[in-house]
Amino acid sequence: MIIGNGKIITNDSSGNFYDNGAIYIKNNVIEDIGNSDELKNKYGNEEFIDVKDKVIMPGMICAHSHIYSAYARGMSISKPTTDFFTVLENLWWSLDRKLTLEDVRLNALTTYIESIQNGVTTLIDHHSGPNSVTGSLFAIADAARQLGMRTSICYEVSDRDGKDITQKEIKENIDFIKEYKKNNGDMIKGLFGLHASFTLSDETLYKVKEAMEGVYDGYHIHVAEGIEDQYDSLKKYGRRVVERLHDFGILGKRTIAVHGVHINQREIEILKHTDTSVVHNPESNMNNAVGCPPVASMLKHGLRVGLGTDAYTNDMFESMKVANILQSHQLCDPTVGFNETKQMQFENNPKILSKYFNRDIGILKKGGYADIITLNYDPLTPMSKDNWFGHALFGMTGRIVNDTIINGKFVMKDREILTADVKEIMSKSRERVKEVWKFM
Repeated sequence: MIIGNGKIITNDSSGNFYDNGAIYIKNNVIEDIGNSDELKNKYGNEEFIDVKDKVIMPGMICAHSHIYSAYARGMSISKPTTDFFTVLENLWWSLDRKLTLEDVRLNALTTYIESIQNGVTTLIDHHSGPNSVTGSLFAIADAARQLGMRTSICYEVSDRDGKDITQKEIKENIDFIKEYKKNNGDMIKGLFGLHASFTLSDETLYKVKEAMEGVYDGYHIHVAEGIEDQYDSLKKYGRRVVERLHDFGILGKRTIAVHGVHINQREIEILKHTDTSVVHNPESNMNNAVGCPPVASMLKHGLRVGLGTDAYTNDMFESMKVANILQSHQLCDPTVGFNETKQMQFENNPKILSKYFNRDIGILKKGGYADIITLNYDPLTPMSKDNWFGHALFGMTGRIVNDTIINGKFVMKDREILTADVKEIMSKSRERVKEVWKFM
């Protein structure tokens, strides 16, 4: 299959850009990329899909989200949410405790559908649901497989619901990681999820490390999202959060430390030394009023900082817009934010995925996975290899994505999801959530 006659943003190391380009996809991999006429002549027997001057670019990557929060949209709650802890206890932890396995499956389907509609082709998720732990990651994986989504999944272990549930959470992570370390087409991966330092005792972390011995070394954990996380760690353990995690051997090149809002210079140095990835979630941090992480400083010191949404949205174009202005606003410097946002989304998110998947993702190049989107974007000013990111940041949104190709297959074409009955799934979600909301 050749997809062509469009402006191609490759995001490759050479910054290649094609005014009228095409991509030859063989099975699930990009076999060739170049001028449309040249590729049509070179591979004359291949089906040619004319995108009619749309923009062709790599699928977007969301490096951190929470599928379990899908039912929260439009929901009212009766208890206070006056600070970070009460937001967690009275909103998110109250919601996740009410989820059944069927809810988990519906949440995954609706989140993945919206992600595909917004051009997200790979999503790293951090799941929770203490009363439906066993089988929950496998239910999410089934939804991803049905829709054709590339994903990484984990369950967030914590002590907040008692020792029996904590043990189930540990087992679910281990069972899933072991299953998906086997050959599965490089579409679904597992990490070991941990909630945050302040909900994890030393006893639990020792159990986690014991369970992971010889299994894997990749973790996914919230780090100093609220200042309370630091206060708790200092009071109980005499160590800052990153120091404590380092002591337990949690950090490393396959670990994702999410947020990092309240880390200091010493912690930045530890994250750099251990080659740990960090993921920034600007809209969520602002919504929870927890503060603004030192993204510019982290990047300056060589940290691999990627970009996620924390489930605030399923549109990475939206997340980029806010990431840009949050940094310039926080630092009172209009020159900060633009390049940092490009680095997070288009350089570091692909680098983060390279720690788990076998081929390039987020880059259109020969040998990379064919995860590609097209957009109905007719630029009102010239677009080139030198300024395409300005167009992506200020001109594009997920709502103008026309086609989504994942692993060489159309999963959305002309805005129609091809792998599921969207109306039926959304209808089921609306009906089920009415029952859940009664108890919120």
